[in-house]
Amino acid sequence: MDMWYTEKHSENVGITMRVTQTLFSGSSEFQQLDVLDTLEYGRMMLLDGLVMLTERDEFVYHDMIVHPALFVHPNPERVLVIGGGDGGSIREITKHPQVKEAVLCEIDGLVIEKSIELLPQVACDIDGSNPRVTLHVDDGLAYIRAHQNSFDVILVDSTDPIGPAVGLFEEDFYRLVHSALRPDGIMVAQSESPFYHAQIQKDMYRNMRTVFPIVEMYQAFIPTYPSGYWSFAFASKKYHPVTDFKRERAAARTFYTKYYNEDLHLGAFMLPTFARENIAE
Repeated sequence: MDMWYTEKHSENVGITMRVTQTLFSGSSEFQQLDVLDTLEYGRMMLLDGLVMLTERDEFVYHDMIVHPALFVHPNPERVLVIGGGDGGSIREITKHPQVKEAVLCEIDGLVIEKSIELLPQVACDIDGSNPRVTLHVDDGLAYIRAHQNSFDVILVDSTDPIGPAVGLFEEDFYRLVHSALRPDGIMVAQSESPFYHAQIQKDMYRNMRTVFPIVEMYQAFIPTYPSGYWSFAFASKKYHPVTDFKRERAAARTFYTKYYNEDLHLGAFMLPTFARENIAE
């Protein structure tokens, strides 16, 4: 049988790829989870029918949600990931030797369980083997409400603003994040595709700017995400992602990054005109 998976990116366009087998298909109380094996991209995780990651291109997303903030903050000792139950963000965080604790707060325990089982290269640091990693299966809003002034960096590794992730795009959530950060803390959140999600971005960046004094967008190329052109929001209490970036520090890193590097860091914040216009104040 010739099996294909298709995700619609709009009413008229989408992405499709050949599937060799379904490794898991099931539902939690929050969402539908599927893990498929594909010929072109290897194993692929879907939540509610949308691509969350593939083995072939997950390194782009996880490099870019983690390393820009951790190379701007001068001493990121305690880092929180909200969402990100696949473990890829935690894997990249723990490459930084100054991080003393990496905390994962994921609402859906099934995502963690199946990532450890079926995506071990991604989930390698959430399987209990890394003493610097702490796992919480909990609602992200409730968790940060109970942990004020606790983190140097908070990464919002969420799905699209549907289902359990809706609250992670609202002003009240950003205020909670602001309070959970230390006085010089940084938040990074995935912020959708500038090509397809302009209205989501307008609302999201407006909400962040009511809370944080520094808010900038940066970009990455992720082939399996809508349009292939993806963005992240950098929101900071103190440090600017370009003017406070120490290029020599990133250049001297002692670990491998497949996508991120010190030159790309600066280039990622240089946006095309239409993307700038999406989030113009």
